[in-house]
Amino acid sequence: MPQDTDALNRGGKPPIGTSQLLVALGSNMISEVGTPIEALQQAVIGLERAGAVIRAQSPFYTTPAMPVGIGADFVNAALVIEVSWALGETLMRMHEIEAQMGRRRVSRWGERVVDIDLLAADDKILPNMATLRTWMDLAPEKQRESTPEQLILPHPRMHERAFVLVPLADVAPDWVHPVTRRTVVEMRDALPPSDLEAISRLQ
Repeated sequence: MPQDTDALNRGGKPPIGTSQLLVALGSNMISEVGTPIEALQQAVIGLERAGAVIRAQSPFYTTPAMPVGIGADFVNAALVIEVSWALGETLMRMHEIEAQMGRRRVSRWGERVVDIDLLAADDKILPNMATLRTWMDLAPEKQRESTPEQLILPHPRMHERAFVLVPLADVAPDWVHPVTRRTVVEMRDALPPSDLEAISRLQ
């Protein structure tokens, strides 16, 4: 897949009745698919084959594993895609692509072949504002112990993660978080400088 120095704007005929989704990609494991970069490239191809229209793709970035020191550095990227799937089907298709590429959901924090994470769907809040705020306000130590049993959108941690916001700012800089009311760029720029300095763009 070609990789320009700027975000890739791609297209095609949009599906009927589409939703615009923000998606985060990550990999920190060499596998049968190849290197982490090759894994992300294959994930994008998998989404296209499943019927998604890729509207924009960020460059690749290398970012420390989280928690720091738990594994190899990640390669991360972000996408804007359009789909005609319901959100439940969207998650199912993303998980199918991960499984086809060898992802095994054994450890939440361990190395993985690929992550395909749904960050947001238009400006939807799911399942409701109270639940979203509960997860957004969850203490860091509780984040390591708890996993939501239902889809929560926007992703409750996206506003505080540099490895999400840095590539996302390349493809959806003006998207406004329905709770923080900040754009992606504003949320990125509000992060600690040390978080941003830990991320490097791959040429």
